[in-house]
Amino acid sequence: MVQISLQKAGKRFNKDWIFKDLDYSFEMGQHYALIGNNGSGKSTLLQTISGYATLSKGKIEWGDYNTETIFQQISVAAPYLELIEEFTTIEQFEFHNRFKPFRKDLTTARMIEMIGLKAATDKQIRYFSSGMKQRLKLALAIFSETPILLLDEPCSNLDKEGYALYHDLIRNYAMHKLIIIGSNDTQEYDYCTKHINLLDYKVAGNNN
Repeated sequence: MVQISLQKAGKRFNKDWIFKDLDYSFEMGQHYALIGNNGSGKSTLLQTISGYATLSKGKIEWGDYNTETIFQQISVAAPYLELIEEFTTIEQFEFHNRFKPFRKDLTTARMIEMIGLKAATDKQIRYFSSGMKQRLKLALAIFSETPILLLDEPCSNLDKEGYALYHDLIRNYAMHKLIIIGSNDTQEYDYCTKHINLLDYKVAGNNN
């Protein structure tokens, strides 16, 4: 079982601490919301949990995994993660499946249809609207056969129909996972039972 444990964790840029002295354990099957205003460190903490960024102090443990292997257990959807613009929808799915396999009970065609992109199956992603790209990002993350799902502002660029799709995907395909969401929008994390306000771990200035 993967349990993500943060011990006296802190991250700073230059002399400013983004968060500091964070002790917390994320348990499998639970759903967590990282909240706090812009600049409170939600995205930074998610990047640390994913192994993409390193801590300035303290440590993070992923059970039996380390920074070289944890990526195999985690799927991420975030505004700063880019899709391959030259790929078509189906090519992006096939490429993703090579290094992070999808659920075996769903075909590629079915996944594309479920997110409303059937008509864009052979369309290059560079011609997508921002909302279409976000649907695709969510699908790639949620349909991956990984136990941990990290979501940063998951409904960015989505309309009302997109919000409904997001909740359907979570409810039907991700509730068994460890989910950690960074968001200021309660509609994005209304199913999360645990909230972590990063402002409680915010230290400004030159505090060492």
